[in-house]
Amino acid sequence: MPADNEQLIQEIKRLKEEREALILSHYYQLPEVQDIADFIGDSLELSRRAASTPAKVLVFCGVHFMAETAAVLSPGKIVLIPDVKAGCPLAAMVTAPDLQARKNQVPDAAVVCYVNTTAAVKAESDVVCTSANAAKVVKSLPTGKKVLFVPDKNLGYYAAGQNPDREFIFWEGYCHVHDQISAGDIISAKKANPAAKVVAHPECRPEVLDLADETASTSGILRYARESPAREFIIVTEEGLLHQLRKENPGKRFHLASPALVCPEMKKITLEKVLKSLVTLEPRVEVPSPVRERAVRAVERMLAIS
Repeated sequence: MPADNEQLIQEIKRLKEEREALILSHYYQLPEVQDIADFIGDSLELSRRAASTPAKVLVFCGVHFMAETAAVLSPGKIVLIPDVKAGCPLAAMVTAPDLQARKNQVPDAAVVCYVNTTAAVKAESDVVCTSANAAKVVKSLPTGKKVLFVPDKNLGYYAAGQNPDREFIFWEGYCHVHDQISAGDIISAKKANPAAKVVAHPECRPEVLDLADETASTSGILRYARESPAREFIIVTEEGLLHQLRKENPGKRFHLASPALVCPEMKKITLEKVLKSLVTLEPRVEVPSPVRERAVRAVERMLAIS
């Protein structure tokens, strides 16, 4: 195994060509992992890009549910995750059996499931949503249809705020990184950086979003920073996004709302693990056909809305 980053990068590039592989990185990954990726984006955006390429092997630098989503949309490709233990505590807060039981209690509700879920949970859902389109997906449902929103309650509250005439049932799930941020954290950050615009991810609590100048998904935060005339921003999402924000906007300043905005699971992927996965073509992420077929229908319903 090469000892330094430059050797690692060269060997990754060589093996990537040899394997006809594509490296995908989420915005929350380590900077050096983002820098060796062919595509950087949010989980669904990456999976859709991967499905449209001729690559035979997909190396997904993210957490497990993201690699599963890629496997759902690219059934003929080998999908690798460099560290199979890179999980998502939010996705783990709902299981397919628990969702089945809840559906039996509210059979008249449509299940809107956040993309941050396992393939098995997607298979039990009526339609998938992202942080960017959650409100739009809910709005597309038949008038008067009750919504069981799974699993992120904060994103559910955000979608409900834009659909005030809709009845919601919220799952008691949350992203531990975003949910820990308080209104007090934002007030302190604004006091320290009074000229900065506050841009928050909708996985944050409602009282945090109330203090934000803009609420947006990861890709939406990047777009807002590019297009805004402001020169300074307080970012309320995982710190990995700062790498792309600073690369795209060298003349602007970005402050993290709190040093606690770090996801340890996202940081488990390293260059060494990326190289090892290309050498061994392991660990693989596979989704059984019956689950995949049902999960992809829920994703396709969302894509039809867009």
